[in-house]
Amino acid sequence: MSKILIVEDETIIRTALRKLLERNQYDVDEAPSVKEATTRYQLKDYDLIISDLRLPGAPGTDLIKLAGEIPVLIMTSYASLRSAVDSMRMGAVDYIAKPFDHDEMVTAVKRVIGKAKANSRVNGVVPQTASHAIAGMIGSSDVMQDLYNRIHKVAPTAATVLIHGETGTGKELVARALHEESQRRDHLMISVNCAAIPETLIESELFGHEKGAFTGAASTREGLVAAADGGTLFLDEIGELPLEAQARLLRVLQEGEVRPLGSVESRKVDVRLIAATHRDLRKLAKEGKFREDLYFRINVVQLELPPLRERGKDIINIAESLLQRYCAQFGKPLLRLSPEAIQAITTYTWPGNVRELENAMQRAVILCEDEKEIGHELLSIDLDLVRFDEEEEPTFGEHRATARNGRAPHKGPQDPAEDLSLEDYFQRFVLEHQDTMSETELARKLGVSRKCLWERRQRLGIPRNKSTAHILK
Repeated sequence: MSKILIVEDETIIRTALRKLLERNQYDVDEAPSVKEATTRYQLKDYDLIISDLRLPGAPGTDLIKLAGEIPVLIMTSYASLRSAVDSMRMGAVDYIAKPFDHDEMVTAVKRVIGKAKANSRVNGVVPQTASHAIAGMIGSSDVMQDLYNRIHKVAPTAATVLIHGETGTGKELVARALHEESQRRDHLMISVNCAAIPETLIESELFGHEKGAFTGAASTREGLVAAADGGTLFLDEIGELPLEAQARLLRVLQEGEVRPLGSVESRKVDVRLIAATHRDLRKLAKEGKFREDLYFRINVVQLELPPLRERGKDIINIAESLLQRYCAQFGKPLLRLSPEAIQAITTYTWPGNVRELENAMQRAVILCEDEKEIGHELLSIDLDLVRFDEEEEPTFGEHRATARNGRAPHKGPQDPAEDLSLEDYFQRFVLEHQDTMSETELARKLGVSRKCLWERRQRLGIPRNKSTAHILK
């Protein structure tokens, strides 16, 4: 059973987090401050330390140095995201913004502990192949380090490579890296997007044709496979390749020869194939939409590209790098990201991945009129963030939100021993203290900003008591 130490001064959050982790079979200890954590416990005895960023006395980041090789996961409020990013640069393994949900926390804990244990099994031995970054690719997260290592190992060989990843994750960059680090670097790399060529022309484009082979074939034309002879052929979105073209491609791979349309003679070619797709080719093969023999032929080495949402602190590093690039490109002073922009970037799921992030950063730099900072509104990503003046609180009016189950939130007393979720604790704390605390005090006690407090109020259906609102401002 993995051991976890929670360092959090707010009892309500600490207790909820302890119960959550214990339900997921973790051995948990807790402390309200860095001083108490170091005096009561031996930090080296734990597999993970989860600490709030702001604590009485020493900040949570002090645990990063004190814990040595033990990973430290930082919790931070909405308003402290810039500090959280700084803490990762100091060595924190990752951070989670409060308030967080159960799945987010459990997933992060499993990921961090799993990677730490995997690294410990290596016993500190550095791989023979260095995990230095790939040209054009930014990222130092564990998943990217693993990807770099595999690229360096596979590139010098003649093995066929299948790159799998969501759209916008950089599949062509990986293909380019494989070519540049291979013995074929002095020859051409031909890139073909199989989804961009009409089905009626794809065979002619890839394999060439003889004069008169079909209507419109006015002259003999060499195909892209033959053009890549001695080099690398990169077929992007290979899952879109028609079955007839798949059969011809299989012959190229098996026999090392290509026969143009309308020709009776084949030509020997020496081509290394790198294929990429975002689709499940195994599933397509079972459905008869992709040749099974071709799938097994191209799936010699598979490289999985992680989506941007799974790359942790890489997201901020990429965003800041893009920010510098576009500021220089458009002749603007070097801008920085506001805490709200950092919040937006790190919580958005980025379905378009790096390509979408590039577009968002370019758009923000172009539209930004501030000479220092980029706000989250310029990113134009669909986060539905709550925005209002700190001095003016929004009212729910006739559109007051209701609880998720459709019922108004209960206000009755609860037994402290009940097994409450983090949202239950949040709801209970607000209902019990909103008549005696201002919004600023409530937010501070919960470790969130006033904006996050109002956002959570709307989602959970916890309206302000209007009779006391004027007193508590």
